[in-house]
Amino acid sequence: MSTQQFSQERLMKVLLAPQISEKATYVADKHEQVIFRVAPDATKPEIKAAVEMMFKVNVNSVQVACVKGKVKRTGRFIGRRNNWKKAYVCLASGQEINFAASEQG
Repeated sequence: MSTQQFSQERLMKVLLAPQISEKATYVADKHEQVIFRVAPDATKPEIKAAVEMMFKVNVNSVQVACVKGKVKRTGRFIGRRNNWKKAYVCLASGQEINFAASEQG
């Protein structure tokens, strides 16, 4: 699938933020994957096209996981955080996305 199938405006809204945690760092080192928080209605081809367009890298595959929102309590009121979706993006060998360098530049 190529980037031309999707509108550039849509692809800019698909990726919400990189997921930076201990687990994400471990996965990035071991499997050459990057984890992103993505729009709830995003599809695998859209995520692939968005990453390739924004970061100029080749994507091998995309795995998606839906994360259930936690139940939280404030005093006697019980609320629930929103459900969200994350994508494990597997990059082609030898390629990487460095978020620390891109923020400064």
